[in-house]
Order: sequence, then structure tokens, then C-alpha cells
Amino acid sequence: MHSWENSRNTSPPDPIPSPSPLPSFHPAPRIWLTQLTDNPAALIGALVVLFLLLVAGLAPHLALYDPNEISISDRLAPLSIHHPFGTDQFGRDLFSRVIYGVRISMTVGLLTVGLGLGLGIPLGSAAGYFGRVADNLIMRLVDAIMAFPGLLLAVALVAAFGPSLYSVSIALGIRGSAPVARLVRASTLQEREKEYVEAARVQGETKIRILCCQILPNCLSPLIVQATLDFAHAIIAESSLSFLGLGIPPPTPSWGNILDDARTYMIIYPWAAIFPGLAITLAVLGFNFLGDGLRDILDPRLSQERRAHV
Repeated sequence: MHSWENSRNTSPPDPIPSPSPLPSFHPAPRIWLTQLTDNPAALIGALVVLFLLLVAGLAPHLALYDPNEISISDRLAPLSIHHPFGTDQFGRDLFSRVIYGVRISMTVGLLTVGLGLGLGIPLGSAAGYFGRVADNLIMRLVDAIMAFPGLLLAVALVAAFGPSLYSVSIALGIRGSAPVARLVRASTLQEREKEYVEAARVQGETKIRILCCQILPNCLSPLIVQATLDFAHAIIAESSLSFLGLGIPPPTPSWGNILDDARTYMIIYPWAAIFPGLAITLAVLGFNFLGDGLRDILDPRLSQERRAHV
């Protein structure tokens, strides 16, 4: 009887818990939007970026004239209703050229950031996860790329490929892949030791699947911030290369070659340099403000540390 009662009251053993699924460290999109609106600088940056993207997409409808239309009778015309930004030394409407310059800068930025992420993420994740020989080889390559000044390496690559939209994007993308690789490697080294990765190994998942489906999604936060900052760097670098005559070849309107054309007439006609310069400043500040805001949203610890020091 006693043994029957014991067997009756004995509860079955607790089931072995299954490995934890991929943790979710990131706030929901609605929380992101709330935090973005609570950060004035980030909100301004997001609005500026959205405005630039809209201008780039609607450039043919916003431009008053063909940006390459030459009118010698209107050369160096002052600001007016017909030419809000005036004209250059060839009589081309500066407002239309600056508007089309937005499209060039956004295109170069997208191609540069996309190529930098496409090269840097596989290299950095492989170096951080597999380690040893792969880590040494990849990191030495990354160190060699970063050893050269960014603009100097871009000048050398553009000189080798020839000046064009795609050669500028390739040159800047190769240079931008190095910091992305270092960032992804550091995040991968930190994530690969966590419990959810061990759980995935216990489940028998392959290394490639663990890397792609478990580790890399948890490295997105710093990558998003890095992408916005790289976008601003790409705009400055493209403008610098075009100003030096190694970027977008004329007559395609780019903020850099508009500034280059305006050098000779800056004393007597400063508007030709002021408006493209303001456009570059606005774009760079917008992406920098957005990047700083996203850093606060995606890294709450950094935001708390900033408030503690204030």
C-alpha cells in the first residue's frame, strides 16, 4: 500500500528545456519611432534624409531646365525667379544642376554602402567566427586597406578604373569595407560565446547556419549606425574626387564638379559655390544626426552613459 501511494504521488520528471531561440535584443519598430521622435537631432536627420531621397527620386519633375542645357546669353546670371540659384559660366541653371546632384550623391552613397556591407560582412563574420588562420589572413588584408588614407586609396583606385559613377562607387566601397569588417568581427567575437549559440550547436545546426541565422542578426545594430555614417563619408569623398577631376566626369552634374566649375568665379559670383556647398553640408549633417540618433536607440547603455555624464 505504501509503495502504491509513493508511485501514485510521484510526479513525472520535468521535461528538458529546449535550447533558447534567437534572443531579441532590439526594440519594436513602434518603440524605435517613439524614441526617434523624442530625439530632436535624430528626427531632424531622418527628415533631411527623407527629403533628399524624395528630391533624388523627383529630380526630373523638380528641375526647371535640363541641367546640361547651355545658354551663353544667360551666363553668370544673378538669382531670379527664372533661375533661383543663378547660372554658371556656361549659362546652365544651377538650381537644376544642384537638384540632379542630389541624385548622383544618393546613388553613389547607396552603391558605396551596399558594396562596403557586401564585402565587409562576410569577411568580418568569417574572421570572427572561424578564427585562427582565417582571422589572421582576413585581418591582415583589412589592415593593409586601412593603412592607406581613405581619399588617397580612392584616388588610386579611380585612376586605375577611370572616372565614372561606378568606378567612384567601387573605389569608395572597397575602402569602406575595411571598417565594416572590423566592426562585424568584433560583434561576432562577442556573440559567438553566448548561450543561444551554444544551444544552436547542441541542436546540431551547421556553422554556416549558426553564423548566418543566429549571430549576424544580432550584429545589425552597429551595422545600421555604421551604414548611415558611411553614407555621409561617401558623399564627402565623392564630392572631393569630383572636385579634383577624378570623380563624376562633366557634364554630369555632381556637387563636386559644380564646385570645381565655380572656383574661377568665386570672387565675382559666389552663388555658384555657396549652393552646392550648402547641399553637401545639409546632406552630411542629416546622415550624421540620423546615425547618432540610431546609436542612442539601438544601444540604450550608451544613451544612459551619456545622460549620466550630463
